[in-house]
Amino acid sequence: MNILFTSLVLLSLIAQIVGSIPVYFYIILAGVYSSLLFYGCYYVGSNFFISVICSAQTNKKVIALSFDDGPTTKNTLQILRILKETNAEAAFFCIGSRIAQNKAILKQAYDEGHLIGNHTFSHHFWFDMFSADKMLADMQMMDVAMNSVIGKTPKLFRPPYGVTNPNLKKAIIQGNYIPVGWSMRSMDTVIKDERKLLNKVISKIKPGAIFLFHDTSDATVAVLPAIIKHIKANGYEILRLDKMLNLQAYA
Repeated sequence: MNILFTSLVLLSLIAQIVGSIPVYFYIILAGVYSSLLFYGCYYVGSNFFISVICSAQTNKKVIALSFDDGPTTKNTLQILRILKETNAEAAFFCIGSRIAQNKAILKQAYDEGHLIGNHTFSHHFWFDMFSADKMLADMQMMDVAMNSVIGKTPKLFRPPYGVTNPNLKKAIIQGNYIPVGWSMRSMDTVIKDERKLLNKVISKIKPGAIFLFHDTSDATVAVLPAIIKHIKANGYEILRLDKMLNLQAYA
């Protein structure tokens, strides 16, 4: 894309010498370039900087559940209870800084057959502005925190906020992680109305879908039993994310 837009600018400058190109053309060109970069950074499924797995390519009626931002004392335990009662496995992309105070919860999630993935140590608001080295150090801190509790080091990594850029690409490659996104973003950190959340989620059920929820959402805890019931009633099987995608979960 850089080559394309650089070429357009050079051609425009040449044309400017020969004839006349209005100023607004350059403004439009800059706007298009910025919009494409924004799309590439903030849409996790764009594969703009690095290929991110966001669904399984299958016609089988299977889906995967995933939960970000745990472990939390309140909601993670309730989610684990619901998953156990409904005989469903899920993936938990955890924040490393939350592990120390919730070691027993993390171990319970792992012992009950759920996948544990890397969601960075800090989940810092400006994480996507870090250098590649700082990103990698943060991700590896999460690895250490997780390994100290369950004796496993994660290979699957989910970018905070779903943001990708060249620095994160470098960190992912250097750390030998597998980036995983989602095909259905529940928006449960924003949607507080339980019925609205339920309707949004069940309308997006399709073969190979990866659902994104958050341990921090009370609304998710409230509607999760109904979501799982609806999924199974429609003939779908809930598979653990790594099993559905046929990936190696741990290093």
